Amino acid sequence: MVAVGLIAANLPFASERVFAVLPYRRAPAVIKPLWFRLIELALLYGITLVIGRAIEARFGPVAPQEWQFFAVTACLFVVAAYPGFVFRYLRRRSPAR
Repeated sequence: MVAVGLIAANLPFASERVFAVLPYRRAPAVIKPLWFRLIELALLYGITLVIGRAIEARFGPVAPQEWQFFAVTACLFVVAAYPGFVFRYLRRRSPAR
């Protein structure tokens, strides 16, 4: 489940496609803006929670969760997205030669 979370957290920054499947716009040179990547990150966090809950339900009773669980896991998801953010926005690009 941790691997699914790491992949899902970095997915918005790894591709110009929505959820790495659908094209963002029809024009090939259009780049996804940061706000769209953050919305995609939030949606992927929700999908990851649903997958985790389904796995938990398959193996036994589901433990009740309160707001603290969601606050901590959201923070962990954002921290897990940091490598993708660095790759997309903070990485130094070599000048054109």
